[in-house]
Amino acid sequence: MKRAIVLAALLASVATVAAIAQEAPGGADPFQWLEEIHGAKALAWVEQQNQRTAGRLETDPRYETFRKQALALFTAEDRIPTPEFRADGVDNVWQSAANPHGLWRHTTLASYRTANPQWTTLIDLDALSKAEGKSWFFKGATCLHPSERLCLVHLSNGGGDAVTIREFDTETRQFVKGGLELPVGKQNVDWLGPNRWIAARDWSGTGQDVTKSGYAYIVKTIDRAHMDAPGQEVFRGDPKEVRAGARVLRGPDGSPKAILFDRGVTFFRSRYYLQTSGEPKLIPLPAKTSVEGLVSGQLIFNIKEDWQGYKSGSVLSYDLAALLADGPAPKPQVVFQPNAAQAVDEVHVTRDRVAIELLENVKGVVETFALKSGAWVGTRLALPTDSALAIKAASRESNRLFVTSEGFLDPTSLWLADGGTGMTAKVKQLPPRFDASKDVVEQHFATSTDGTRIPYFLVRPKGMKFDGSTPTQMFGYGGFQIAEVPIYRPEMGKLWLERGAAYVLADIRGGGEFGPTWHDAALREHRQRAFDDFAAVAKDLIARKVTSPQHLGIYGRSNGGVLMSVSMTQHPELFGAVVIESPLIDMLRYNHLSAGASWVAEYGDPDVPADREFIAKYSGYQALKPGVKYPEPYITTNTEDDRVHPGHPRKFAAKLESLHDPYLFYENTFGGHANDADPTLNARRWARHYVYLWEKLAPQ
Repeated sequence: MKRAIVLAALLASVATVAAIAQEAPGGADPFQWLEEIHGAKALAWVEQQNQRTAGRLETDPRYETFRKQALALFTAEDRIPTPEFRADGVDNVWQSAANPHGLWRHTTLASYRTANPQWTTLIDLDALSKAEGKSWFFKGATCLHPSERLCLVHLSNGGGDAVTIREFDTETRQFVKGGLELPVGKQNVDWLGPNRWIAARDWSGTGQDVTKSGYAYIVKTIDRAHMDAPGQEVFRGDPKEVRAGARVLRGPDGSPKAILFDRGVTFFRSRYYLQTSGEPKLIPLPAKTSVEGLVSGQLIFNIKEDWQGYKSGSVLSYDLAALLADGPAPKPQVVFQPNAAQAVDEVHVTRDRVAIELLENVKGVVETFALKSGAWVGTRLALPTDSALAIKAASRESNRLFVTSEGFLDPTSLWLADGGTGMTAKVKQLPPRFDASKDVVEQHFATSTDGTRIPYFLVRPKGMKFDGSTPTQMFGYGGFQIAEVPIYRPEMGKLWLERGAAYVLADIRGGGEFGPTWHDAALREHRQRAFDDFAAVAKDLIARKVTSPQHLGIYGRSNGGVLMSVSMTQHPELFGAVVIESPLIDMLRYNHLSAGASWVAEYGDPDVPADREFIAKYSGYQALKPGVKYPEPYITTNTEDDRVHPGHPRKFAAKLESLHDPYLFYENTFGGHANDADPTLNARRWARHYVYLWEKLAPQ
């Protein structure tokens, strides 16, 4: 009987899609009901879609092989444990087949450097989840300096961005009885002392103390003796802006030197304030700046726009004491200024060094800088060249860094570096996860509509025939100044490259591959440039006979979902497959969904007529038209994604259904925006992806 009722509800939801599409008056959105994340009708529709898609992809003979191979990769015991410096040692969160939620664990640095480190488990997330009836995933810890024994552990129930924060003693390996506990929310907290904290959160617990984007804007202090009482407010942002928060700037011994307040006016523009006593003092900085930390008494910041003669992308410093003193602001000093081929990707601070992760023509470099005789002096670390380099951890108690090196065909290696001495040593090496001996990596350039040269990487079989027959997967992002670099993707190598296919990474405008100017070139009303760049790379691949439209598939997620839906609707003739994951798609409503309001600086505000005019020209949801032959897309998302609303892909799929166009839709009901919280579900996710791509681009 229950099965009959459920089946009736599912069939009714399918009928509703077609019926509502016909009945919607004028410009009303006929599928807005799918924005009800946990609405009964919406979830019934999701369940029906999942059954249909699983019935096709998970019954493919390749699926089980792909799933097992992916699971083996994600749970392999010889993976490199991602390190984090803490308490004179190394922390790691380890997920495995036995512990899919993970173990938060600790070892000494000496032990970590061995082949078989001796770990002490701090929190068993699987056991904790079972005991408390939750699905806890570890989202980091904020620890009290200098001992770092007491930590504020961030736990996500299901893998989303919102976290519960609980005080934990790493020596007793127990949550502190009567310790600080902050209920779930998008929040941040730092230690002012052993019995005092500073936090930004929804203090009311009702959603009243958050911005339109869902982030906190009121900062208060909390005392251990009065944890049940409302904290003392020390800073307030604006609910019409994106967020506000605070962190403590510390000296090398861990002692607090000042509180830094960050008022996020937009996603990219902030106002920063310093406080030691009295009222917070506004720091004279350009609006597009990130403050990175304190080194040798110098406040380190990275500017993202030209300012007072300093080039966009430069890393600069202010003397903290002079900045806090009465009188005019001190003159900034240059730590590093990039040239035309360089981009500052990330900046880290150690005990007395500034460590900068650079890109030079989309290849990695790490340099460290020390203040000597009043000037910053840089040293380039001896690390692999022609690789993607990433600083994974930086120690505030020393100048040590953990840095990874990798490439499309080069398995990840982990290096321990000392920014003070320049020493570097390889400490871990990931074994090869697929046979890369038959492949080669090339970098090419396509010419976009406005004449700009767009770099892209091509990974292809050495013996590939240039006859357009090679199944090719092309990835792009192009947003938020995020640089996409050549990294080792074991699941892609095993399930795709090893079987004779090709992979393309398009470094289109909107990303950070060449610094802030590369990003700014595709902001707001210039967004079409990113889409033109991506299409230009596709056309170049076809013209060079690397592949052809029936063998060319594209994949993108999150902001890359905008790119995928636009590419599909503007150039349906170029692609044979489209994977759209965790996407933004309805760009005329995105600012009213989940954290969308925080991204107005990136895309524009569709509630402003002038902005709506240029956004409407590309919004994929509205761009779907009857009578157009679109490639059948695979659209996937997560019910509990609290960053990009699942209504975007749901509505896109429903509209395709109403137009009688083919599509596949699958919605995971567990995990956050990244979709990778649980390795078991992640293996299923990638197995479906690659079954779809092989099915569409190289049909058997």
